Amino acid sequence: MAGVDARRIERAVLEILLAIGEDPDRPGLTRTPQRVAEAYAEFFAGLDVDPLSHLADTVPLGATEAGAPATSDAVILRDLAFRSVCEHHLLPFVGTAHVAYLPNERVVGLGRIPAVVDTLASRPQLQERLAEEIADTLQAGLDPKGVLVVLDAQHRCVTTRGSRQERSSTVTIASRGALASPAARAEIIALIGNSSDA
Repeated sequence: MAGVDARRIERAVLEILLAIGEDPDRPGLTRTPQRVAEAYAEFFAGLDVDPLSHLADTVPLGATEAGAPATSDAVILRDLAFRSVCEHHLLPFVGTAHVAYLPNERVVGLGRIPAVVDTLASRPQLQERLAEEIADTLQAGLDPKGVLVVLDAQHRCVTTRGSRQERSSTVTIASRGALASPAARAEIIALIGNSSDA
């Protein structure tokens, strides 16, 4: 893909404005098609990016003083803000991602994990699929012993239309490997839940 087609989006937004009975030439709306095209270029920028590219530069854990391979019990990144767009209504959902993995022999720079989340969120999405895609990308890119992804988000299609459940949020969980075990998953989720106490 070569990015969004801004002109095509502008034409489509112009048609939407006409279809709802608005005057696209009135002050306040004349630049709306252009603004929406610019916003969509940002919202859907992840369509052009391979999320695995963020995990290309891993580093070995090294060795202990005794010469044995070093190990790390868990790497946990809490409270990663993300936003995406629900593919059903093209309305945003905004929330927090918590990501954990059990390194095998290699780790990646901590800034790479939010980049994976952002890339996969910057596509038309379902929250359930987003959690699975983040977990699959980390599993493929890091070959860890286990992965756990927890997403907690508010969906504008729920909070601003229909039943208008303004305070509701949706939590989705995806786990792989050793962290698919209920006991191991519970331990990591407990650590995530203690983020306010850290």
